[in-house]
Amino acid sequence: MTIRHLRIFIEVADSGKMSVAASKLFISQPTVSQTIRELEEYYEVLLFERLCKRLHITPEGKKLLSYARKVVKQYDDLEEKMFSISGVNKIYIGATITVGNCLLSNIIQRIKENNPKIEPYAYVNNTSTIEERLLKSELDIALVEGKITNPNLICIPAVDDYLVLVCSKDHIFSKRKEVNLYDLQDMDFVMREKGSGTRQLFEDYLLDNGVTIKTRWETNCPGAMKSAIIEHQCLGVLSVRLVEEEIKNGEMKLISNPEFKWERNFSIVYHKDKIIDKTMEEVIEVIRRYKEIDILEKLY
Repeated sequence: MTIRHLRIFIEVADSGKMSVAASKLFISQPTVSQTIRELEEYYEVLLFERLCKRLHITPEGKKLLSYARKVVKQYDDLEEKMFSISGVNKIYIGATITVGNCLLSNIIQRIKENNPKIEPYAYVNNTSTIEERLLKSELDIALVEGKITNPNLICIPAVDDYLVLVCSKDHIFSKRKEVNLYDLQDMDFVMREKGSGTRQLFEDYLLDNGVTIKTRWETNCPGAMKSAIIEHQCLGVLSVRLVEEEIKNGEMKLISNPEFKWERNFSIVYHKDKIIDKTMEEVIEVIRRYKEIDILEKLY
């Protein structure tokens, strides 16, 4: 039995499905199944009951889960302390998908330039998943685009951003001088997946104004969103940072309307009980110093 066994067991217990656990851990489902089987054989207990295509943790499994979380946390703390003795300071940084695509690489590069002894680990997913990992202490800090509602998480607005409505150069809206809110009624859209901060902000706006759209594509990949807009004539709402190049080269058209500019912030998030050590302070300072380039003014 190893720490790896316990990490996989915890993920299966949290997700309730081996396929989901495999996807989150970037391993195969047979590997997950084999790991759970090895644990059950090692402890000679049944950890999960398989009912209606879902896993239900047994009382014995719950006991192991409680111990496993503590053991894994202590192991991670041990690793962190020992690496700090050798001069390497590991930090686990989360980012939502928009942030991961347009800012994260540059931020990590600046962190390394400022202090070569900091060794960042990056994890990219949507807002709800990042929030979950922060609560489980699987991430030290994150930069997110969505709303954080859990009272156990500190949320500090840090970087300005805008969402904009775009279409392809061949879309019926591309030649119109004016497009109003109610022109969007029943139009085909590509949308981010549920749990995305970008999607939540736009859906709240539509709901407040009583407008219904048709979601024809749903994806967590900005590249796939762009393809749906350019090649399949969908409308889309994305961070202006993600579509600057396509607007400049003429592949996309920014739909000009003051109502279709949604201001927001990318926020620094960490657990309220997290100890803000020197490494955390340096990472926070790099993010805070990330200067906003007013892309929107250049494109309108």
